[in-house]
Amino acid sequence: MKFRIIKNNFFIVMTLIVIMACSSDDSTTNNEAVISEIENNVKKDTWRITKYIDSGDDELNHFTGYNFTFGDNGVLTATNGSNTYNGTWSITNDSSSDDSSNDLDFNIFFAAPIDFEELTDDWDIISQSAIKIELIDISGGNGGTDYLTFERN
Repeated sequence: MKFRIIKNNFFIVMTLIVIMACSSDDSTTNNEAVISEIENNVKKDTWRITKYIDSGDDELNHFTGYNFTFGDNGVLTATNGSNTYNGTWSITNDSSSDDSSNDLDFNIFFAAPIDFEELTDDWDIISQSAIKIELIDISGGNGGTDYLTFERN
């Protein structure tokens, strides 16, 4: 009788361990699939910024006329026909403990000019589709909220 209780408890504990291990693997697998889907999507065609709100201020005018190309190997290019600026981009899992386990970051980096440096951040993805990507960033410093939206040309 005592052996049966120990055996049943052991079975329950092992089952819980397997379930927990599978659920985190599924989350990682799902994130990898979503990352791949978004990466493949943004590499198609060129994109334009249709919304840029910096801590409540509409600053879209800094990016009007620019087309963005999300290239292979993380190369990000912005051009308006006469000016071209190069940066980098990536999509990563956000591993901070204050976010959900399936939180993805859309990372953008521009070293210059100053207006494009404002895009440099690890943006949270609000929504994404074949034609639109909506991003948000809540500043840890001043608590301001920034919004960035790209739409396919």
